[in-house]
Amino acid sequence: MSESEFLALAEAVLDRIEAGLEQAGEEADVDVECSRSGNVLQVEFFDNGSKIIVNTQAPMQEIWVAARAGGFHYRLQDAQWRNTRDGSELFAALAELASAQAGAPLKLKA
Repeated sequence: MSESEFLALAEAVLDRIEAGLEQAGEEADVDVECSRSGNVLQVEFFDNGSKIIVNTQAPMQEIWVAARAGGFHYRLQDAQWRNTRDGSELFAALAELASAQAGAPLKLKA
């Protein structure tokens, strides 16, 4: 995959994550705000001040996630973004990470 193809795919993923987390926060009545700066998406949980950072790494063709639970790398495999260590899917993992940081269950649709 070329760098421009990766960047287009990654941009779409960041858009989906942003919209999904904002919707999940509204549905769960959790004060969450997403903000973007280039290829970096910052998700802030206002009740406790914690953050999740999602960014793209074009040279590695990965999406990286930094959360309280640690740092995770995801690479596109069979049309899904999979953790390079344990194979977990990006959106399912983000739902778990965001739920833990929000202190309430958040459902993030892939």
